[in-house]
Amino acid sequence: MKQNYQLELERELARIEASGVRPRLLLHSCCAPCSSYVLEYLNHWFDIDLFFYNPNIAPREEFDRRVAELVRLAASLPHEGRFEVIPGPYEAEAFMAACKGHEDDPEGGARCERCFRLRLGKAARLAAERGSDYFATTLTISPLKNAQLLNGIGGELAAQFGVPWLYSDFKKKNGYKRSCELSALYGLYRQDYCGCVFSRRERDARAAAQVKKEENQHK
Repeated sequence: MKQNYQLELERELARIEASGVRPRLLLHSCCAPCSSYVLEYLNHWFDIDLFFYNPNIAPREEFDRRVAELVRLAASLPHEGRFEVIPGPYEAEAFMAACKGHEDDPEGGARCERCFRLRLGKAARLAAERGSDYFATTLTISPLKNAQLLNGIGGELAAQFGVPWLYSDFKKKNGYKRSCELSALYGLYRQDYCGCVFSRRERDARAAAQVKKEENQHK
């Protein structure tokens, strides 16, 4: 049976509200559009360190563009507490090493799980180093990402590093729809592929197949 992670999140937020304490959350960010709704939603309860660690993104110019958009978003969004953007290093070699042998896996397969573990592991380590009260990721807002898998990895890392994982499924309660609205409101750059060279290759293959299909229809 799948767990209702949105319900778990709401229960935790209620406990925080009752405590009267404003905790520090280290939030792994995959991009500005996905972060928009999550920041809007969570900033009532948390001071947020927004950690951009995504060594999967290729090429480097794409990585830099996504970092810049995240910085711009954090400066533009109204917030009750503190936002700090922490740009992580660009470690493309770490991603390629983590995914070695899984280059041809389909999107959403074992390669993606290894990628998640790399990125969330870095976030968990930083959360422990900074004395964060929780850590989490914006990745669960995507309809294409497996929230059960992501939360399972987060729970494992929480036990390993001693920082509580904030369970989530941010796509619930129209979270993804709201992220699209906020992206339009702030004119955010919305990428058309996950980020890695493999997902970009799949995007290009789909586009080429569509072009060929349309050409055949007009013959």
